[in-house]
Amino acid sequence: MSEMPQGVQIIGPKLPASNTVLTPEALAFIAGLQREFNAVRKGLLQRRAEVARRIEAGEKPGFLPHTRFMREGDWKVAPAPPDLNDRRVEITGPTERKMMINALNSGAKVFMADCEDSLSPTWENVVQGQQNLMDAVRRTISLSTPEKEYKLGEKIATLLVRPRGWHLVERHVLVDGEPMSGSLFDFGLYFFHNAHELLRRGSGPYFYLPKLESHLEARLWNDVFKFAQSYLGIPQGTIRATVLIETILAAFEMEEILYELREHAAGLNAGRWDYIFSCIKKFATHEVLFPDRAQVTMTVPFMRAYTELLVRTCHKRGAHAIGGMSAFIPSRKDPEVNARAIEQVTRDKERESGDGFDGTWVAHPDLVPVALAVFDKVLGDRSNQKDRLREDVDGKIKSEHLIDFNVPGGKITEAGIRNNISVELQYMAAWLGGSGAVAIFNLMEDAATAEISRSQLWQWLRKGAKLEDGRTFTPELYTQLKQEEMAKLAGMKNLEQAAQLLDELVLQPEFKEFLTLPAYERLD
Repeated sequence: MSEMPQGVQIIGPKLPASNTVLTPEALAFIAGLQREFNAVRKGLLQRRAEVARRIEAGEKPGFLPHTRFMREGDWKVAPAPPDLNDRRVEITGPTERKMMINALNSGAKVFMADCEDSLSPTWENVVQGQQNLMDAVRRTISLSTPEKEYKLGEKIATLLVRPRGWHLVERHVLVDGEPMSGSLFDFGLYFFHNAHELLRRGSGPYFYLPKLESHLEARLWNDVFKFAQSYLGIPQGTIRATVLIETILAAFEMEEILYELREHAAGLNAGRWDYIFSCIKKFATHEVLFPDRAQVTMTVPFMRAYTELLVRTCHKRGAHAIGGMSAFIPSRKDPEVNARAIEQVTRDKERESGDGFDGTWVAHPDLVPVALAVFDKVLGDRSNQKDRLREDVDGKIKSEHLIDFNVPGGKITEAGIRNNISVELQYMAAWLGGSGAVAIFNLMEDAATAEISRSQLWQWLRKGAKLEDGRTFTPELYTQLKQEEMAKLAGMKNLEQAAQLLDELVLQPEFKEFLTLPAYERLD
């Protein structure tokens, strides 16, 4: 890598994949993205902070008056390409080699390879992940272990990639002395190395876009797409992006987000866990108190309003509506746990397919046939149910329904507090060790679910929440329960570091925007 482009520095060590991933041409491309768009990115992050301050001061978000023309206009997104038209079951997971092979072979229609919430962004994970993506696109990805040989089957899922959110940086790459945007790094390397190859194979560069909070952030992505396609001489509209509606503010701008991306839009996804976290975060200082995490289900009123509006919005505009992740995972050792997971996932997918969703997410290959059976029953030989326009939703969902966070019968319990503490400790210990998707208590945890746990603890402490047994949640009670939960986890690698991080996130008066920001500073 002697021909390093001017102004680009690689801070991370050279890795086996560096020569193929971090080529001078690829680095020149991502440096071009950074120089063109980073100032706008930072401006949008400042805007996020300003909006958050206004909400903290008591302003209630709502549908935007000045974008009414987008909501009332007659327009549709571009038609889905053939290999993105049937999305009835999608599997997700990090860009780790074995998991990618298993996911691509799982029988799911789509595999979302994740550079974001389920990937701990060590330098090795990030660079090797890009190599794994290159190998997957070319169908050369394989792995030999003492137990098994892993290679791709004849029929594999359509590949989508989720880059990191706008708020994250890749500190191992400096452009003109400044850390690179994590979003532009992940998107740029994948697009540069694979776009032409994907087209040659009859597919295309398809993405999931996380953590958006406004249509202006979608507009930035659209501008990035236009720049990238022009740079590589690829027809405009080749890129397709599905946006995760996983922030409360994006829920008010679903149509606007599709409008900004309409040439490149493939659909919206109900990113439920981050959505719940966003609701807690944005309203953490308000009167509302969220109950135990397990009680904030998809059937509580504000979550119903959000998902019904999402299906209506997508189908009105010709886009796919993709359901969210049920966190339950099966067990091959415990029949009782397995049966409970299958029952919970089946019920979840029946609700989604009944509401009009065109597909759904699962976290484990064993759940693909479970979700497929549900959607096959509803779709039959149709690719989707975009013809279900859900016009019954029009006028029914007002802005106040999206921010009425009352959970009927909701309670805060010691068991709920202990669960949040234990999940957070176990997840952050794994994350600091390089694993971003972790099975804990028969649930698949990633950064989104960990965010719910720590944000609830912070809010309950800040508000002096009353437990159902009448006690007040105090820093002293938190410390006692944390020590007891740590004792159960004695010997776990990185436990002390995870506990220090949890204290930093929970006990400080200021709410940390994302746990991955202070955690990233502790990562190799």
